[in-house]
Amino acid sequence: MTLGSGGSSVVVPRNFRLLEELERGEKGIGDGTVSYGMDDGDDIFMRSWTGTIIGPHNSVHEGRIYQLKLFCDKDYPEKPPSVRFHSRVNMTCVNHETGMVEPKKFSLLSNWQRECTMEDILTQLKKEMAATYNRKLVQPPEGTYF
Repeated sequence: MTLGSGGSSVVVPRNFRLLEELERGEKGIGDGTVSYGMDDGDDIFMRSWTGTIIGPHNSVHEGRIYQLKLFCDKDYPEKPPSVRFHSRVNMTCVNHETGMVEPKKFSLLSNWQRECTMEDILTQLKKEMAATYNRKLVQPPEGTYF
């Protein structure tokens, strides 16, 4: 996030940015079907996060609860976090053996910009679940994990 007017810009430091994201994640997002927060409140570097997506209506994902792990390295938000599904899911952008969201197959990660957030990632993954190429894929049994 950059702030400024008249052509000037100020780059918000990493931890301030992550604190903003934490506050937003704790307040709840939109309709409540996407949420996220820190794994360890004592992690002063704010690296490890957990996300949750409730599957979209009118898809094989409907009503399912998907858990994800997001890891924000020291380069975040300049570089995207790594994103891995903990819950098993069958999607074109997810590695079927590891649960990793593959940046080359998920445009938000491959075209990452500093302004993007973890909320954007989770919201876009939910949209991917509802996309025609993912919405009817046979899914692993609910409650299975990578």
